[in-house]
Amino acid sequence: MGLHEIAIGGLLLPPLFVYVVIGLGATFILRALLFRLQGGKRLWFEAWFDTALFVLCTAATAYVFSASFSTPGVF
Repeated sequence: MGLHEIAIGGLLLPPLFVYVVIGLGATFILRALLFRLQGGKRLWFEAWFDTALFVLCTAATAYVFSASFSTPGVF
């Protein structure tokens, strides 16, 4: 994917938009999995946890996609 604009119907979208959508999907999946593993217990600061999980998933997605398409030898 890299850091190129994505054209959808003539509308140019930044690559971060795609990373955010993927991160949001990963957040929903991880949140459901963690909720099931906890046995339905509620987190103490649930909103902070959800926000932190979303930021981590989005950052991990951006790192994976930018690192996999980087050009070797170019700084």
